[in-house]
Amino acid sequence: MALRIRHLATRFALLLAAAAVVPLIAYGAISILSLQRGTRDSVTTGNINVATRAATEISRYVSSNADLLEALAADLQDTGLDRTQQDRILKNYVLQFREFHEITLLDERQQPLVSSRVGRPRAQVPAQPSTSFDGVTMSPIRMDEDGLPTTTFAIHLTRLNQPAGWLVGEFSLEQMWRMVDQIRIGQHGYAMVVAPNGALVAHGDPDKKSLVAESRNMLGNELVKEVRAQRGGAPVSREYVDEDGRRELGVAARVDPLGWTVIVEQPLSEAYANAAQLQRQLVVAISVALLVMIGVGYLFGRSFISPILTLKRATREVAGGALDTRVDIGTGDEFADLGESFNTMANRLTELQENVKRQERQAMFGRVAAGLVHDLLHPIQNVGNNTSLLLRDDVDAESRRECGRIINREMTTIKRFLDDLHNIVKPRPIERFAMDVNAAVAEVMESMRIEGDRNGIAVEAHCAEGSAMIDGDRFALGRVFRNLITNAIQATEPNGRVVIATARTGDHVEITVTDTGSGIAPERLQTIFDEFVTTKRRGLGLGLAVTKGIVEQLGGTITVESAVGRGTSFTVRFPARNDRSAQAAAS
Repeated sequence: MALRIRHLATRFALLLAAAAVVPLIAYGAISILSLQRGTRDSVTTGNINVATRAATEISRYVSSNADLLEALAADLQDTGLDRTQQDRILKNYVLQFREFHEITLLDERQQPLVSSRVGRPRAQVPAQPSTSFDGVTMSPIRMDEDGLPTTTFAIHLTRLNQPAGWLVGEFSLEQMWRMVDQIRIGQHGYAMVVAPNGALVAHGDPDKKSLVAESRNMLGNELVKEVRAQRGGAPVSREYVDEDGRRELGVAARVDPLGWTVIVEQPLSEAYANAAQLQRQLVVAISVALLVMIGVGYLFGRSFISPILTLKRATREVAGGALDTRVDIGTGDEFADLGESFNTMANRLTELQENVKRQERQAMFGRVAAGLVHDLLHPIQNVGNNTSLLLRDDVDAESRRECGRIINREMTTIKRFLDDLHNIVKPRPIERFAMDVNAAVAEVMESMRIEGDRNGIAVEAHCAEGSAMIDGDRFALGRVFRNLITNAIQATEPNGRVVIATARTGDHVEITVTDTGSGIAPERLQTIFDEFVTTKRRGLGLGLAVTKGIVEQLGGTITVESAVGRGTSFTVRFPARNDRSAQAAAS
């Protein structure tokens, strides 16, 4: 309970914070998820648009130059131009359109007829064309002597629907490289172009242009596979880990009708940087709000719980016996009423305690008075009666001697009673010497049999054979035996028996006092050795308390067993002594 109260203010603060901030946290979580999803869709869509526009520009760039070559082919066929005119036209085209390094007119056997090149022409009809579109055959991209990407366009010429030769143009793709280099997304997002055969033909990252020179094959790239598998050439996107171990957002778009693929890659850390920053700011804002609410709730909870803590401390003090404890709660609300009720309860408890003490004192005084009267009245009356007899002149000598013995006996009883009272208040120290328990029992039995006969009860002794030596005090132990036998006689009806027996059990000597009396109720056995506790209707109940104190001073133990209607048995145990010197000292 103390632990719960101690943390009640904390739990109150958490409850208040939960009630205020949980909706905010839920809203923040939904917002973060929506932000992540929206950012992913927005960034992916933007990058797809970039890749699509780049594919469109590359397609337009290549197609427009192919169209120029087609227009030139239309000018050359079916016009009746001689070779000189054709040669001039080809050279003018090369001068006007710088992307063409060479344009050559070949016959049907692919032998040069005229060429813009001075010297032997190099352009040839592609043996293994990369792609064909609108009647134009395109060769795979290769690097020229200047290290620039180059391809060859070839158009089959006809005359009156009969094959008439080929118009072949060597075309530089340097402008396409520049276009790819200009495609930048953020600081580290670049584009690349992959040919239909999987060769990497352009890369915007300066650190990876060497891959183009190596003609790195990209057919194993997941984006290339996926975009080629798409019907209609729809753009695709994917998040993956590149060969350098970086997480990338990649998008791919197909370049129609060339069959090329444009890929745009951007690191995820950069692509979602704004969303991540906004997410961090949102988390920080929610955390700060949560901490503020917890702090406010804790302070408010402390002020709210403070009266309860005050009442808890006061209750503990009252439970510890400080009945003068009072509380002062000035909140003016129900807690103040509770404090007043507590003070009223404490006042009432104080009054009740004083009443109980007064009643206990009265009861104790009455009990002590009744016990004194019970234990002293009979001996004093006997002393008074026999003293009166001694004062009479008609009493003979024998009667006087009997009166003297009775007076001595009763005075001994009174002295023993007073010694018991004194021993309860201030126990006397006992010196222990070697002694024989059997001898002490035999000594006590001389007087106890007379008292038993007077009450019609047989008092017997059964001593162990041999020595029963202990360290003890003969007079103190005699008082123990007399108290136990006297109690047994008083608890036994006439014609009953009281037996005191000694026995050697291992390293101990046991003395047992057994009677055939009425027995003791089980619930009273726990307190039978306490002071002022007795099973008799009268008396102070000092005998067993004194007996237990003497036994423990002598280093022994005393136990009791009883059955109602069958009798009671007290057992006293002392450590035994075996040395012969002790036996000699005892004798």
